[in-house]
Amino acid sequence: MTRVTLISRAGCHLCEDAERVLDRIAPGDWTRVDVDESIELQRDYSDRVPVVLLDGKEHGYWRVEEERLLRDMARPPGTPRL
Repeated sequence: MTRVTLISRAGCHLCEDAERVLDRIAPGDWTRVDVDESIELQRDYSDRVPVVLLDGKEHGYWRVEEERLLRDMARPPGTPRL
């Protein structure tokens, strides 16, 4: 099961930056979802892409907080984040 999801859109330079970071720190362990694929995603995230989800919960947006994400990924799923 992939724990990290990146919500992004085509042509977004911040999204491309986030993809490069995730490729480096979590190669093959993340998925990309286009925000424009559904009305719900557009409503919730459109003005904040890229958005990083960890275990289905919002972890951050606009930039990948590498240290924090790596720390939180090291915890088992369901463990509260600080």
